[in-house]
Amino acid sequence: MKTFKHSPITVLGTVKKTHEVAPNFSALNTNLEMVSLDSFKQKYVVLNVVPSLDTGVCSLQTRTINEQLASYKDMVVLTISNDLPFAQKRWCGAEGLDNIITLSDHRNLDFAMKYGVLIEELRLLARSVFVLNEKREIVYLEYLDEMSEHPNYENLFNFLNNLK
Repeated sequence: MKTFKHSPITVLGTVKKTHEVAPNFSALNTNLEMVSLDSFKQKYVVLNVVPSLDTGVCSLQTRTINEQLASYKDMVVLTISNDLPFAQKRWCGAEGLDNIITLSDHRNLDFAMKYGVLIEELRLLARSVFVLNEKREIVYLEYLDEMSEHPNYENLFNFLNNLK
């Protein structure tokens, strides 16, 4: 069962599995431009999915993943939420994280439905992490059951360290 602060929630969309090809999706960047997964040409793509950057757990998750992976070559981290692009840009500025990429799925929920992360009751994205390889296959994923918990950073970073 999926929960948000220990209350049951309904999560909609198509749940992904490892070894599946990640579906292309479109979302808004902080310049209000529609971009797609195909826009990113790095060998590896990490999809860092959070309910809202304006919460403590989401903020720390985004900072932790981006700081840990900043030195990785040929890898890009995309932080995706349903926060408005303006709020994402403000958050990045307030946190001093000008080099991270945030994408907003608030407009059409394309990412949410294709990756099985739409929290129906809140219209937020369910906390999760996906790693895609050069063929855009999902090689690592974690869907959290309780949205107020952190992903397993140790498992994620160990997995990514083995890609080097």
